[in-house]
Amino acid sequence: MSITEGQQPFAISGPERQRNVVLECPYCRDQVPNLVDDFASGDCICGNCGLVLGDRIVDTRSEWRTFANEEGDDPSRVGNAANPFLDGAQLDTLIARNGDNGSGLARDLNRTQGRTTAQRHERNLVQAYKEISALCESYDMPKTTIDIAKQLYRRVENEHLQRGKNNDAIIAACIFLACRQDNAPRTFKEICALTKVDRKDIGRTFKFLKSKLGAATGTTSSNDLIARFCANLNLDQDTRRITEILTRKAKDMDNISGKSPVSIASACIYLSSHLMGCGRDAKAISEIAGVGEATIKATYKTLYANRKELLTPDIFARTPKANEANLPTP
Repeated sequence: MSITEGQQPFAISGPERQRNVVLECPYCRDQVPNLVDDFASGDCICGNCGLVLGDRIVDTRSEWRTFANEEGDDPSRVGNAANPFLDGAQLDTLIARNGDNGSGLARDLNRTQGRTTAQRHERNLVQAYKEISALCESYDMPKTTIDIAKQLYRRVENEHLQRGKNNDAIIAACIFLACRQDNAPRTFKEICALTKVDRKDIGRTFKFLKSKLGAATGTTSSNDLIARFCANLNLDQDTRRITEILTRKAKDMDNISGKSPVSIASACIYLSSHLMGCGRDAKAISEIAGVGEATIKATYKTLYANRKELLTPDIFARTPKANEANLPTP
């Protein structure tokens, strides 16, 4: 193989010709070299005369291999990505499921190896992660919340806190904790409806994990719930903002301070929606918030009795649609 300077299949003039380097066959000396890389043999060959110009060339093409557990093609090049929620290097040896001329022996060996090498600890984690992802995705929770829930469950598994506990309750408590830590809190009733676990079991498991893990849980305020409730009730932005103002004022009232954040938020939504002329009945709010109709009406009765403190001039200055005459008498 020869290297000449100044040769180029295209016309190049000036200083560029001196800087140009071209590989060519020393016998053919074509201006446009016909060089073929034979990766099977590792040789660089002249396509015209067959002269071997180089050997031991590196194959730079993609090396496609299959890492699938089932039959069929797998477009993965370097195997499965490492799962940060699993322990170990995750570089286990796999036995191919094909290549036995259809005898089925390779598939049996693959299954046997999978049962003998897979750790029970990892199998439990993988199954729990799948369940957490499926539950959270059904409620359109963000990926950050899902990852936090998985991290909490992994800590529970590593510290052996799940012994004697209902695994479904542990998963529900991890999701509840993750929602709070991700500043997207859900109510106990929402988690109960999601996981089909009794509320008392979730509450006991939540307190247990909170004390053992030392996890920061924060608190759930009414304003944390208003945005989601108003969106589910198809209320506009003005109604949502007025609801948030009413909620902040209602929390400071002595005769309503003992109510739960969900009850206060529901009653304030009931008040503000009627105030804005787009009233939602207590039944619709109850279905969204998970609060009884009687609780919403009782809390609204207290708010209505103190409406002079709540409905200050700044609320009516925000929008001309607000009208105190629209409020229903409890």
